[in-house]
Amino acid sequence: MIKEIKGWHVLTCFCLAFGVIVSVNLTLAYNAVRTFPGLEVKNSYVASQFFDENRVAQMALGWDVSAKLNGQVLSLFILENGVAIAPVIETATFGRATHVGQDEALAFEFDGQALRAVIQGEDGNWNLRLRARSDDGTLFEQRIIVEVAS
Repeated sequence: MIKEIKGWHVLTCFCLAFGVIVSVNLTLAYNAVRTFPGLEVKNSYVASQFFDENRVAQMALGWDVSAKLNGQVLSLFILENGVAIAPVIETATFGRATHVGQDEALAFEFDGQALRAVIQGEDGNWNLRLRARSDDGTLFEQRIIVEVAS
């Protein structure tokens, strides 16, 4: 026996389909807002006024900066003309690229080759937000993508 599709069948299917779409969108929007780490600067216009000037001063330092995670040890390599240096680290925050829930403030120790700190992280995509000052007082600010040793 052939069953006839009535208007309420179509309306029910329509409401269920769009109900799923709306609920998925609301869930994704909620999670996007809940995990948003916040703003980089309070006023982007004011920060932009000195951006080029700060970038030129920072580039003039000639520092080659990289970070590598090997197990629970984070190594920060800051080279000036190929020589490892240990500038004053004002702040160093180790965390995920997408949220601040696992952020750690780090205290580095210089061993002659690199600045090293013990962290609580595991495998994944990590960043180091670094704020350091050179001997001449120039501020160095950078977000460094941490390489995870395999």
